[in-house]
Order: sequence, then C-alpha cells, then structure tokens
Amino acid sequence: MTADAGRPEEAGTADRTAATDAVETAAAAVAEAATAEGTAKSPRRRLWWPAALAAAVALALGVPALVASGTSASGSSSLSVPADDSPEAGFARDMATHHQQAVDLSFAVRDRTADEPTRTLAFDIINTQANQRGMMMGWLDQWGLPQHSVAKPMAWMQMGHDYQAHDGSLMPGMATNAQIAKLRSLSGRDAEVYYLQLMIEHHKGGVEMAQGYVDLAKNDTEKRLAQSMVIAQTSELQLMTDMLTERGAAPGVPAS
Repeated sequence: MTADAGRPEEAGTADRTAATDAVETAAAAVAEAATAEGTAKSPRRRLWWPAALAAAVALALGVPALVASGTSASGSSSLSVPADDSPEAGFARDMATHHQQAVDLSFAVRDRTADEPTRTLAFDIINTQANQRGMMMGWLDQWGLPQHSVAKPMAWMQMGHDYQAHDGSLMPGMATNAQIAKLRSLSGRDAEVYYLQLMIEHHKGGVEMAQGYVDLAKNDTEKRLAQSMVIAQTSELQLMTDMLTERGAAPGVPAS
C-alpha cells in the first residue's frame, strides 16, 4: 500500500525532470538557430520559427509539469485546472497579448537598422517572448480554457485598473497603432531611438503585470515564469536606458 501511494509522486518527479530537460533542449535549439541566423546573408531574416519550435518542444513536456505543480494558497496540491476568471488564466492571456506586441515591435526595428546592439536586443526579445507566449497559450489549451476573454484586460489583478484601451493599446505600456506605424516609417538611428523609447514603456507595463501575478499566484510554475519576467525585463530596462544615452536620447515616447 505504501509503495502504491508513492507512485504518483514518482511520476510527477519524472514529469518535472522531463520538462526541465525539454526546456534546456529548446533553449539550446534557439541558441543554435540564433548562431545560424547571425551568419545568414539575407537582409530580411525570418526569426520566428526557432522560437516557435522551442516553445513547442518546451510545451510537449512542460505543460504536464505545470498542471501537476498547481498548489492552493495553503500549499496543498489542489489547483490542477484554474478557473476561467482566475489570475492564472488572466495573466496567461494578457501577458501573451503583451508579448506579441513586443515581438512585432522587435521585428519592425530589425528590418530598419544595421546597428548590431539594437538588432541583438530585438533578436533576444523576439526569441524570449515568443517562447514564453507559446508556453502561456499552451497552458490555456491544456487547462481547456479559451485563449481570449471578454473580461477587461488585467481585471484579474484585482487592483481596479482604469486604463482605457485606445488605438490598439490594450494595456499599460502597449504602443498604439499610430506609434507602430511611425516606427515602421523610420530607419537607422531614428528607428533605434524610437524603438527603445517604446520598449521601455512596454517593459514597464510588463513588469507591473508580472509582479501583479506573482503577488496573487497559486501555481508555482507560472509564478516562476512571472518572476523570471520581472528580473529579465528590469535588467533590460537599464540596458535600453543606457542605449538611449549612447544615442543622445532619453526615455519617454514623444508625442506624435
């Protein structure tokens, strides 16, 4: 009887180990793809596929680990499938939307400058955030929840956000359609500066949302992902501010 009771726990450990191996394999695949892309001669390199592939590999084994690791506020293993209006589902949906715009902005600037530091930053954001977005969409699918909701963005944060969506900017930090169009009209240093200004605001909004989920999280795996976002994007905020200084510019998106 004792041996039987231990088998589910052993299986859960195996799932988590397999998930970790899958994520490491995916990360290696992205790094290898990045190296290959760096040697390509085409001026319009398409970078979405290595990130998408990495996300698919991570999800194949990572999703079961996420479901198995769900815990209630008391620490017991009871939250296997979050409710549709839970912070878990809300964060996955909203951050996936937020990430998608960061990927779009980064693709735009990569096509409009030859500056290697800017292109490297954009490449990192594309791969990291496309990968994370794929994971979050996969979790929603695993939970049997829709990827979109009629609820107001960030309502799950329970903070009474009064942000008014406008011109494609659905959440704090997101660029408007007009700002995206402006970025696509620029090139060289002008494109670099405007991209960095937009991404600083974008990261500020992303950090706020990720920290908001960390404070409410009941799923350890999703919480760790959110914590990693806070750490990484906070570091990138300083990097982007320094890059603006090098270009004789400052944070803050100028009025169009």
